[in-house]
Amino acid sequence: MTLNPYQRFGVVERHEFVSHSGLDLLRKMIDGTYPAPPFSDAAEIWLTSIERGRAVFTGVPTERFYNPMGGVHGGWISALLDSAMGCAVHSMLKAGQGYTTIELKVNFVRPVLEKTGPLNCVADIVHFGGRIATSEGRVFDSGGTLMAHGSETCLVFDVKASS
Repeated sequence: MTLNPYQRFGVVERHEFVSHSGLDLLRKMIDGTYPAPPFSDAAEIWLTSIERGRAVFTGVPTERFYNPMGGVHGGWISALLDSAMGCAVHSMLKAGQGYTTIELKVNFVRPVLEKTGPLNCVADIVHFGGRIATSEGRVFDSGGTLMAHGSETCLVFDVKASS
């Protein structure tokens, strides 16, 4: 099962990346102006909604993400949370800024299986300062049951157009 809403994948050119606010750049990914990152295709994790300080992702857990015990690997669930929480931070960036995750905390509440179906991850900004930003995220199944939650700390920095 795939919910791929994107037509193409790639990396946004650095000069394009630095010329837009984070919110504008992410909106351009959703509307197809810019490609989705290759990671989205490989992991079946998609940005589905963005607004200032909030990001929503959908992820499709499949058997290809199973761990040896027959459940979806915690790393995949962590990637879903990291993507959403990071993009909540990204949505706050000014043109010429970037960020990187410096801490990620995840709590797994229920096991995730292929039969769980698509998951939604909603992430919101908790704090956005001059250099440090924090966000929180929650992963729900289609019935609204909490599957995992987490928090993230990111470092915000200036990006050079020619680097």
